[in-house]
Amino acid sequence: MSTHAKRERLLFADLLEAVGPEAPTLCEGWNTRDLAAHSVVREHRPDAAGGILIKQLASRLERVRLEFAAKPYEELIQLIRTGPPRFSPFSLKQIDEASNAIEFYVHTEDVRRARPDWVPRVIDPVFQDALWSRLERTARLMGRGAPTGLVLRRPDGQTAVAHRGTPVVTVTGEPSELVLFANGRQSAADVELEGDKDAIAKLHEAKQLGL
Repeated sequence: MSTHAKRERLLFADLLEAVGPEAPTLCEGWNTRDLAAHSVVREHRPDAAGGILIKQLASRLERVRLEFAAKPYEELIQLIRTGPPRFSPFSLKQIDEASNAIEFYVHTEDVRRARPDWVPRVIDPVFQDALWSRLERTARLMGRGAPTGLVLRRPDGQTAVAHRGTPVVTVTGEPSELVLFANGRQSAADVELEGDKDAIAKLHEAKQLGL
């Protein structure tokens, strides 16, 4: 596994272990056990994980996720910590880096920011650049369901168009915060929004951001 993906994976597993199976998350209706089961199914059951993207398979995905959620919590954490099996696409270094660094970063923040005493995490510049590089490539996929035009902007002025349309809302923040925003965690992301007031309100309430 690559450096960023491995680090984020281990941080996520350690946090799940520290807070226990019943802690809240930013994923509506899910506690940490639910989130852990989702992460395991994604890597260990590709026959079911397709339901993450394909609506027709969502019911099968949920059945399998609930089966995993019934397993001992410590077992789920260990499966996350040790990584995907050899047959999983995520065992390939390039796919691991492209997908899992962001996946585990976002889910770690799902747990951290659901707690009332959370504090901002310091993200090193190298990882910020890696997150931005990935966000540039996937911005239009993540923003395809936005109800307004959507531009993501770093503090240094670099931009990525996530959705073409009018009126345009420009969201400014560090890449780590923009990743959260683009993945549907608008209310938890530390960003500034510029644009039409009504458009900003619609964007904040949109459920279609992310995959």
